[in-house]
Amino acid sequence: MNMTIKGILAALLLSISLGLSSGVLAQEVAPINVNTADAELLAELPGIGPSRADAIIEERETNGAFESAADLERVNGIGPATVDRMRDQVTFE
Repeated sequence: MNMTIKGILAALLLSISLGLSSGVLAQEVAPINVNTADAELLAELPGIGPSRADAIIEERETNGAFESAADLERVNGIGPATVDRMRDQVTFE
């Protein structure tokens, strides 16, 4: 009897964890347009906090729109590693 309860609990825990993970995997987040997003939205990108978000906005207002992820390196404090982390989460349209 004890083994049966353990088996049922193990199966239940497995089902719950699979259900939770599939919900997370199924959720997709729309890419952020760095040419139109406000500072609050930009700050959600990996490696970008409030001050870098403000710097992105200042850079695009001063020197024009970003055309690619690599263009974000124009912003002081954003290098190739940061760009690589956010590449799939940004758009430039």
